[in-house]
Amino acid sequence: MVSQRSKRVVWGLATIMALLLGAASVFAFSFGKYEKVKVTGSVVSIPTAKLDDGKAHFYKFEDGGKEIAFFLVKAADGSFKTAFDACDACYKSKKGYEQQGDKMNCKNCNQKFAINRLGPNATGGCNPSFLPHSQAGNTITINVSDLKSGARFF
Repeated sequence: MVSQRSKRVVWGLATIMALLLGAASVFAFSFGKYEKVKVTGSVVSIPTAKLDDGKAHFYKFEDGGKEIAFFLVKAADGSFKTAFDACDACYKSKKGYEQQGDKMNCKNCNQKFAINRLGPNATGGCNPSFLPHSQAGNTITINVSDLKSGARFF
C-alpha cells in the first residue's frame, strides 16, 4: 500500500510541474519571435548592430489592428536582406519562415532559400516576399508605405 506521505509528495510534484508548464506557456506566448517596431515620421528604423549576429530578426508593424510581420538578416557578404514573413504561395498558412544556417526555410512547405539571394529579383512562388529598405550608415530604414503594401499577406 502507498503511504499517505507518498501520495502527498506525488501530488505536490504534479502541482509544481503543472505550475511550471503553465508559466512556461505564458512566457512563450508573451514573448514570441516578433519584436514590435515604432514608427518615426513615415519610416521604421533598425540599427544594423542588432543584425551583426547573422541571425534573422523578426518584427511586427501594427497598422489599424493588423499586424504585418517581416524579418531582417545579415547575409554572408555583409549586405542586409529584408522580407515579409510570408510569401505569395503559402501566406494563407500564416507560418512564415525560420532560419536554418544560411537559408530561410518556409515553415509550411519546407522549401529553403539562400539568404544571400533574397531581394527584388527573388520573387514568386515561395520566396520570402521582398520588402524594400535603404541603409544609411548604421541604420536600416523601411518606409511605412512599403510595410503597408504587405498587408495582404496577413
